[in-house]
Amino acid sequence: MRCYEFVSSGSAFAVQVVPRPEPTVAAGRVIVRVRAVSLNYRDLIHLRNEAGRNVAGRIPLSDGAGYVVAIGAGVASVKVGDRVAGIFFTDWLGGRFEMKYHPGALGGATADGMMTEYADLAADAVVPIPDHLTYEEAACLPCAGVTAWSALMNHGGLSPDDVVLILGTGGVSIFALQLANAVGCRVIGTSSSDAKRERLRELGCRDSINYRTTPDWEKEVARLTEKRGVDCVVEVGGGGTLGKSMASVAAGGRIALIGVLTGFGPPSDSLFPIVAKNATLNGIYVGSRTDFVAMNAFLAAKAIRPIIDRTFPFDAFAESLEYLATGSHFGKVVLTL
Repeated sequence: MRCYEFVSSGSAFAVQVVPRPEPTVAAGRVIVRVRAVSLNYRDLIHLRNEAGRNVAGRIPLSDGAGYVVAIGAGVASVKVGDRVAGIFFTDWLGGRFEMKYHPGALGGATADGMMTEYADLAADAVVPIPDHLTYEEAACLPCAGVTAWSALMNHGGLSPDDVVLILGTGGVSIFALQLANAVGCRVIGTSSSDAKRERLRELGCRDSINYRTTPDWEKEVARLTEKRGVDCVVEVGGGGTLGKSMASVAAGGRIALIGVLTGFGPPSDSLFPIVAKNATLNGIYVGSRTDFVAMNAFLAAKAIRPIIDRTFPFDAFAESLEYLATGSHFGKVVLTL
């Protein structure tokens, strides 16, 4: 079979196609013929070696969907032909997160990912995908979709009266917009592009702010909410935007700290607003299998389809990563196998 591997390239990494033997199914496991995968900012972090993880020799990407071609002894939860997606943390099936789940994160330094024609996964590490979704759409779910679900539904306790703030137009933020809309929330968004702001509006984002032309966008959030602030911030920027998110959150509100788009450095602002506002700051790192199943049921009930910005062929993996790095995408970037 063909797959991609990370290879060392100076102080960072590159990707290349390599042949591997097709996996043989073992007890308790399944073999999935992967049909589509999607990219996340995490993949650029690995490629650039920004987190200091040695991913050389590993198959990239956490997110993929396909169909089961073989099941091992003792597997009763799935059957050959089932359409499935892999879960991000292969051992986090439900309940509270534990640090022991980190080695099972697909596409990192310790577990092969989904950028391969055939994936060998534990039977519990796959979930059925909603019938109304294509493989390309389902491939968008494992990281970005479940992360947005965890941020808003698990930790956010989202209600129709809430006002939600999303930052940018990447996969997590667009999923959050779709979920919040489905609940009936008002959504405020930020973007550096007026064209993207128009697309946000078309998707149901009531208000949006161009953070290039309005660098003090937290003041505009205050104006739009009559100085009350928002109930939930989907914070994907990290240290560089956390201060503005703290200024934007309402008293008793919630900030879901997800991404590091502005880098791994600490915030330059005081954290005291969290205390003064009795606000909650939650770290969000995807979610469990239970979360994934619950999200899929919601997507099916509400007929929600992920927003795909662009689709690349398998052989254009390097090109797709370069495109993701430009930040010009709206929603998800997908590859087909």
